[in-house]
Amino acid sequence: MIRYADMSESADVEPRNGVASRMLERFFVRFVLAIGAFILAALCIGGGIAQRTIFLGPDTQDVSFSTTGDAPYTVVDGAVLAHQPGAQTLTVRGEGPVFAAMGRTADMKAWLADAEYNTVSLGADGEIKEGLVEKPAAPAPSTDAAPPAEGEAAAPDPAAPDAAAPAEATPGRNPAGSDLWLKEYAGEGVLTSTLRVPDNMSILLAVDGTAPAPANVKVAWPLDNATPWAGPLIVLGAIFLLIGGFLYFLAIRHVRRSRGPRRKGLPPLADTEAIEVADKGVVSTSPARRRFSLGRRSLIAVPAIAVSALLFAGCSAESWPTLSGSSPSPTATTNVIVPDGQQMPAVTEAQAGDILARVSATVAEADAAASTDLLATRMTGVALAERTTNYSVRSKVPDFAAPAAIPTTPLEIILPQAYDSWPRTVMTVVVDRDDSTAPPSIMLLTQADPWTNYKLSYVAKLEASTRLPDVAPASIGATMVPPDSTFLLLPPDQVAKAYADILQSGKDSQFAGMFDAESDTFRQIVASDREKRLAKFNETGAETASLTFSQQPGTFAPMSLATLENGAIVAVSLFESDTVKPNNDDAVIKLDESPVYEALAGTKQSAKGFTTTFSDQLFFYVPTQGSAEKIRLLGYSSSLLSVGVIQ
Repeated sequence: MIRYADMSESADVEPRNGVASRMLERFFVRFVLAIGAFILAALCIGGGIAQRTIFLGPDTQDVSFSTTGDAPYTVVDGAVLAHQPGAQTLTVRGEGPVFAAMGRTADMKAWLADAEYNTVSLGADGEIKEGLVEKPAAPAPSTDAAPPAEGEAAAPDPAAPDAAAPAEATPGRNPAGSDLWLKEYAGEGVLTSTLRVPDNMSILLAVDGTAPAPANVKVAWPLDNATPWAGPLIVLGAIFLLIGGFLYFLAIRHVRRSRGPRRKGLPPLADTEAIEVADKGVVSTSPARRRFSLGRRSLIAVPAIAVSALLFAGCSAESWPTLSGSSPSPTATTNVIVPDGQQMPAVTEAQAGDILARVSATVAEADAAASTDLLATRMTGVALAERTTNYSVRSKVPDFAAPAAIPTTPLEIILPQAYDSWPRTVMTVVVDRDDSTAPPSIMLLTQADPWTNYKLSYVAKLEASTRLPDVAPASIGATMVPPDSTFLLLPPDQVAKAYADILQSGKDSQFAGMFDAESDTFRQIVASDREKRLAKFNETGAETASLTFSQQPGTFAPMSLATLENGAIVAVSLFESDTVKPNNDDAVIKLDESPVYEALAGTKQSAKGFTTTFSDQLFFYVPTQGSAEKIRLLGYSSSLLSVGVIQ
């Protein structure tokens, strides 16, 4: 049985044709707007994707070149690498090991002065050119001079190669490990590295110095292929897509709410009234059904939102405009302001750190093996002499302590000599991280020629109260002060002699007024030690022997670098000697119970006596002429050097 709702009250019903016309009008307006939004979305999203795909330009500019011949080295000039903006990606291909090094062009040519090598340079027309620098011919012997007489040595030939040149003119000199290079790179078969090489530097390519250098080289520079409107177009397209989906949803909902023609004369049912159908259950028009319908319809917008989110997430930084209004530019090389007439510093800060680390590692290895040959590759002068003595003692006295390691970090001060030729000098001040109570170390390293690595010449500890003078930054460097310079309060080659006279005569020395005595701890230590030893000697052996002290400048050349106040930091060596002699022919001098002195002297007693020599390494600050300051001791070290029998 069917019971219809009460229709006792009539309602005004709009004519059927008018309802249908209005319904169709609203549907088509919304549908057309939705289609238009979909079209705009497709155009925007398609345009944005096309910019990042089919219309995207190359991201690098590549140049490939190759060399011919069997030269063991190839020099790629910095102008070739720097003639396009941005970082350079260098790819080198060869058979087997591939080696590359970056260094100053002038240093590289000096290192290759005696060798044959390929060149890759940039011509005046901007074209890359390959060339070959041939090995220089050996100078012909002079025929003008008469042959030497029998028994006479031949006179040196002025046309002969410089004594500083390598012993071989050297096919087979491996460039790996040279202190001239700022960076080194190695690979097997192929080597790829991203660099920033300024035009005053070059790249050296090799295998091992014997085999032909790698021939195939490619250099790539980044290109600006940014598409700043791709991202905004994709986002705008996603917005149009959402708008179109919403309009389409409204159009469909309107159609479903305005369902087809109804029975004439029947008013619409109220939302709260039900139609009961026998044995068919109850059909309800409750809001639950509407929520279900709306939820299903809302699923239409989900794919659009998901697609838009994926497109948005796929846009990289190159897909957006730069808000600052300027495109990014490659990092420029810092220009170093060098005083007029001054040359470039010998090393950079990073290079100095690498050099000191290599020196420390080699010295540590030599200390462990007590190898003087290995030690000589990284030490010279007074530093080498002192450590050689230590090795000699340890070979006979196994429990004798090894010398202290060379500290490497942190580098507090780096002062390279501003010099394009050789020899070169670098001063460093290093704090010992392993021992916070230890004073900082001050060191001087020297490089004799392009083919020899830096060697440690002087090393000492700074005094606790030392105030170092102001020095130039590592990017500028300092000039080497000549040993006989008259612009300083005392010439560098006279500092050791003057200080030796002060140790001998104290306040009575003619140089006493030139040196600061208050901050000189070393002078006080020497005076106190001598006083104690002399007092002990007088108690035991003064009747049969004599003890005297002397000091003289060391045999190692002084070294000095200029400071900002026109003064100089001067490193000198000093020899202190203790001499014990018998007073009569029947007396015999015996060494003390320590086996160290016997190990160096080779005997325990002597009828003529012994001379014990200590080596001192001293660093001074010497002010300029006319300065109110005095010469100040900055740091020192002292070590047993030798014990000799008086002949």
